[in-house]
Order: sequence, then C-alpha cells, then structure tokens
Amino acid sequence: MNLDQCTYDYLPGTNIYLYQHPEMFHVNTDTALLGQFMNVRRKDVVMDIGTNNGALLLYAMQQGAKQYIGVEIDPNACELARYNCNELHHLAANFFAQDILTFHHEPVSCIVCNPPFFQRHERNPVNRNEHLSRARHETHLRLDVLIPKISTLLQDRGRLYMIHRSERLIDLAQLCRAHQMEIKKLQFVYDDSKTEATSVLMEAMKQGKPHCRILEPIIIHR
Repeated sequence: MNLDQCTYDYLPGTNIYLYQHPEMFHVNTDTALLGQFMNVRRKDVVMDIGTNNGALLLYAMQQGAKQYIGVEIDPNACELARYNCNELHHLAANFFAQDILTFHHEPVSCIVCNPPFFQRHERNPVNRNEHLSRARHETHLRLDVLIPKISTLLQDRGRLYMIHRSERLIDLAQLCRAHQMEIKKLQFVYDDSKTEATSVLMEAMKQGKPHCRILEPIIIHR
C-alpha cells in the first residue's frame, strides 16, 4: 500500500488519525455513529466484519478489549487496516483478507459490522469503483446471508453492533430472531431536514431474552 496516495484523516469524536485511500470507502457519519454506539468490554474479543481501513477497530480500541480481529475481502483494504491499527496505533489486531462467507473462526464475544445497505432491486446506480460498489450494494453480501453467518461467529450471550437503514428494521428483527439473536437496543437516527428516520443502530445478543430498549433518537444537523 502506497501511503503517498492516501489522505491522513481523523475519526470523528476522537483524537485518532488514520490513513484512507481515495478509491476506497471512507469514514462517514454511519461509521462514527456505530463506533460511538457499540459497547466494548475489557474481556471482549471484537471482530469487525468488512473492516475496510480499520476505523471501527480503532473506535473499539478507545474502550479497550482483550483482542481485535478484522475480516476484509479486499486485500488492499485489509493491508491498509493492518497498517492503521498495528503500525500507526500499535494495536495488536489480527487481520484476515477473506470472504466472510467462507471465513471460519472460533466464536467471539462481540461483532461490529457496517454492512452494504442497497439491495439489488433498488434504483441506486452501482458504482463502477469496485471498492465502493462492494461497500454499498448487496451484490455480494446480502443481509439474509450475513446475519446467519454472524450468528455462527458469535458465542452465546455475544453481542452484535450494526447500523442499517431504518426501513430494513423488520428484516433485521426477523433475521436475528430466526438465527438465535434478540435485539436488545435500538437507536434511530434522523436527518434534521427529513421527517422520517434514515438509519437505525442495533445491539443484538445471541441467545438473549426478548427485551428491547429504544434509546433517545439522534438528530444529525447538516
């Protein structure tokens, strides 16, 4: 990875900097919201699915955990994440340049994921940039495939932290319950220029009891 091509940017809400490649997916509002929403514990093994440049693992680093794991299908993005975490911030994280659908690992206590949002049937043009297209569109990783895989990678009482479009909440709830996970916490995100929620932050627990807390909404001021 040639860092001369990268920008040196900070993670919103932190004093942490990282490198970002101009052709890859960049840290955005969703990244920051999820990074600040997740609750990492000292004894957690944290796995970031689709780690990209390692931003969510760096958010997790602020809270402290026992172990950090990043899984990323793009080897170049995986290399950048490894540099940002291991070299730049001396975080002893393990990275795997693999497709999550064929990835195997012993179950972990905490998974964080900012998945592709757009479904194939939607009229959102697929970006010609392969990195951005894979990050934004479910052409490779559909939600109904991702959630079952996450369930196999979570230990009992393990937690999933995810952000998704609010209109997909019913899909999320049905898939989680079908695969032994219960939603424990939801927080809706609103854009101050819109009347409906744009996205939702979710905490789900494998083998958790049915009990969901709805937190105070977040309003994004543009």
